[in-house]
Amino acid sequence: MTYTLIVVPFVLVTAAATVATVRRPEFGRRMIRSAVAALVLIALTAVFDNVMIAVGLFTYPEEHLSGIRVGLAPIEDFAYPLCAAFLVPAVATLVERRPER
Repeated sequence: MTYTLIVVPFVLVTAAATVATVRRPEFGRRMIRSAVAALVLIALTAVFDNVMIAVGLFTYPEEHLSGIRVGLAPIEDFAYPLCAAFLVPAVATLVERRPER
């Protein structure tokens, strides 16, 4: 199994949860905040994954990777912070109590 296939369920759950919040208040603002958070998390991932791989803390078997890298870090590693930036606010929005009308 490749890391790309492992990432697919996370991306699908994130997309579904995010789409489920489209009609909730402040959707646009939440998406902007999630995008900013995603950019920060992706930048941190790029820096720290490259450092950890460079010093030999871990390696990836080449046969499980897509082959696309950002420095030493495989592109698949960037899906997790991207999903976290959108999934966490979406889930928080879905579980928060709505004001009664």
